[in-house]
Amino acid sequence: MNNNNKDQSLTQIETHGVEQIPDNERTAGPTDLFRMIFGGSNTFATAVLGSFPVLFGLSFQAGVWAIVLGVLLGSLILAPMGLFGPINGTNNAVSSGAHFGVHGRIVGSFLSLLTAIAFFSLSVWSSGDALIGGAKRLIGLPETDLTLGLAYGLFAILVLTVCIYGFRFLLWVNKIAVWSASLLFLLGIFAFAGPFDVNYAGSVSLGQPGFWAAFIGAALVAMSNPISFGAFLGDWSRYIPRDTSKRRIMAAVLISQIATFIPFLFGLATATIVAIKAPDYIAANNYVGGLLAVSPSWFFLPVCLIAVIGGMSTGTTSLYGTGLDMSSVFPRVLSRVKATLLIGVMSIAFIFIGRFAANLVQSVSTFAVLIITCTTPWMVIMIIGLLVRRGFYCPDDLQVFTRGEKGGRYWFTHGWNWRGLGAWIPSALVGLCFVNLPGQFVGPLGNLAGGIDISLPVTLGLASLVYLTLLSLFPEPAAVFGPNDARSKGTDSLGKPAIRQAA
Repeated sequence: MNNNNKDQSLTQIETHGVEQIPDNERTAGPTDLFRMIFGGSNTFATAVLGSFPVLFGLSFQAGVWAIVLGVLLGSLILAPMGLFGPINGTNNAVSSGAHFGVHGRIVGSFLSLLTAIAFFSLSVWSSGDALIGGAKRLIGLPETDLTLGLAYGLFAILVLTVCIYGFRFLLWVNKIAVWSASLLFLLGIFAFAGPFDVNYAGSVSLGQPGFWAAFIGAALVAMSNPISFGAFLGDWSRYIPRDTSKRRIMAAVLISQIATFIPFLFGLATATIVAIKAPDYIAANNYVGGLLAVSPSWFFLPVCLIAVIGGMSTGTTSLYGTGLDMSSVFPRVLSRVKATLLIGVMSIAFIFIGRFAANLVQSVSTFAVLIITCTTPWMVIMIIGLLVRRGFYCPDDLQVFTRGEKGGRYWFTHGWNWRGLGAWIPSALVGLCFVNLPGQFVGPLGNLAGGIDISLPVTLGLASLVYLTLLSLFPEPAAVFGPNDARSKGTDSLGKPAIRQAA
């Protein structure tokens, strides 16, 4: 694609939905995928997540280890999810139809909807608060419900506009966000180097009651950031040519998440300063207000810029994918643009309700952990399925539901594959039972491990064990395996239900 076409595509509304992207239009690469992921994470919202270890009472050093553990573990699970887009030319929810059935893929659509609302809301909340707070210190703008509401509304409309224009505009926004936000975060080193104390002790130390509950809770919140991209990676990687090196794609995903240590550690380090110099803000779970209270005056403008850039970047990466996916769930009613508008309006309503009628920190941390508990087993089943199928998929058969048809390789039982669903449903439910977030959400089995949240290892282990067991006891139809796979008996169409128009 020449430069003129690239420039023109920025100002043209994307017409592609979740149908397979033609090979001649797949002009993105692993570097673009890195920009999209890191741009969506290198934001003020991620800095807010980085403040949670301090809000939970951990020391700076314990907070670093919790963030490193959560991000790395989440990244390792996330990396293979970038492969489905290039293979199938569509988003990950549609690709999940290969393992959950063409109707069962709505599980992925539902999870992406919840994730998008949570992180879109977090980005708009945190960015709006930072912008109004900075404006108050800079020009005396009053911080009222009205000014906050106007800031939230402005961000939401800007994000919605970018999402409607589509992938190319989104990629351009994130190219800017990667470098500008990184430089602004690094500028914070000069702003806070003086008051920062690496030996900040927190309120709970190793060996004290509640330490491990706080540590694991902080790690899970950090892990929610990479996991939140699981349902969305295909939205962007579908524009990568199918013959691109799988190692390069996974490396782009891993490196993009490792790079998020920049905003995470910015949030953690500045939260310790707030805890020392303005503890009332930490007690009130108001990290953004505390940050502005302890910032030098010359850093107010960079904070506002981070807020604007970050709000745009995180919001667009969340909302774009959900609008794209909802258009495929209701293909006869909603185009990508109409679905994006609908989800955008719903999210804006949620933003105002959540900000003015609920506890923001508790809402975000609880929602983040619950999303992890439900999304991680879905991702594990997808990855195991990718390995079991040896990377073979039939992209055309994945589009059966979108085209209003029946049949194909992934029809299974009336469009549902009970092997994948039979592993995901109990894993997610049992995992939710083991969640333990004191004062926020404690499942019926949450206290079995002495108050420590073990929902993640439980749901990961159960999903893997149950799915592999079901695949062994109830082998999948021969047609889902590749033509050179012994399990297909030499033909890739054996046992494939004929594709026909739905009634």
